[in-house]
Amino acid sequence: MSKQYLLTPYTKNITLKNRVAMAPMTRSRADNEGNVPTDGLHGLYYEQRASAGLIITEGAQVSKQAVGYIYTAGIYSDEQVAGWKKVTKRVHDAGGKIFIQLWHVGRMSHPDFHNGELPLSASALNPEAQSFTPEGFKDTVTPKEMTIEDIKTTVQDFKNAAANAVKAGFDGVEIHSSNGYLFHQFFNGSSNKRTDAYGGSTENKARFFFEVLDAIKEVIPQEKIGARFNPSLNGLFGMTMDEDTIPTFEYIIKKLNDYNLAYIHLSEPFTDVSEIPYAVSEIAKHFRPLYNGTLMINTSFDQEKGNKIIEDGLADLVAYGKPFISNPDLVARFENNLELADWDQDTFYTTGAKGYTDYSKASK
Repeated sequence: MSKQYLLTPYTKNITLKNRVAMAPMTRSRADNEGNVPTDGLHGLYYEQRASAGLIITEGAQVSKQAVGYIYTAGIYSDEQVAGWKKVTKRVHDAGGKIFIQLWHVGRMSHPDFHNGELPLSASALNPEAQSFTPEGFKDTVTPKEMTIEDIKTTVQDFKNAAANAVKAGFDGVEIHSSNGYLFHQFFNGSSNKRTDAYGGSTENKARFFFEVLDAIKEVIPQEKIGARFNPSLNGLFGMTMDEDTIPTFEYIIKKLNDYNLAYIHLSEPFTDVSEIPYAVSEIAKHFRPLYNGTLMINTSFDQEKGNKIIEDGLADLVAYGKPFISNPDLVARFENNLELADWDQDTFYTTGAKGYTDYSKASK
């Protein structure tokens, strides 16, 4: 293989030993009362993968209200901060760098998580999806439309979570503004029918996200903040694109040039959107010219495609998800052009070490 751009250092907005990022992935291993990450599971799992240029953790809920999946670790309690401290220490001791993804699922939740109360969203519209509850998958319900007070509280929750991330020793945070979760519910016309300052115009639909970003940068330098977006998400997580979807993301990403973020993290389409006239099939190609900072791309990249997209100048960093699950030494495998081990999908969301910390490194 010719030059491996993935393995070159990166020093623009963020300094990384290589351009291979570990993508954030829900793994549901915090199966304890306080949803606390543990040293023996989370600590070992991330330490094993510390050769990545950057690790982005699984989404960590910023409050009890933010949760929508069982056994996901939070970042709102002192116990959780203490748990994450052990994780960050292990990663740093192994020479790695780690951001935590700050997460609020919004309507992609269920009353079972909230003592019977409704989940929150931009508008009272059921995503017609499923939530992974303690009793298995259940159909989502019609959420409660957030009041201005709810929005203010949630801005504060994200700010507190970012401050907790600093206490826990993280190198930075990624705002999960993607995949049909709370911020995406505000961005998208099919899920946001508000008529106040948070709905209607493009600027209004993006307002909540920027309020959160501005609050977070009061407690952590903006150079340590990333944000994730999935502009052409359609037909998943209750999201339906319309004519305004891509212009809304163009507005957001251009406006982010006014900041000096660590990176923006974009996803190529999860499904075939070639038949949708107002969708964008090649996300990196479309958005690269609009953004001056560091651009990370993900979704279904292999070694060859990852090297090529950097060589072509369409992305600076490439995030790998499932390959990192079954290949803790993914960077070394790329370096030595070794075959990748297959992952076991049946253990993605189960508890315990099986399918989590028991994948072995390659023997050369």
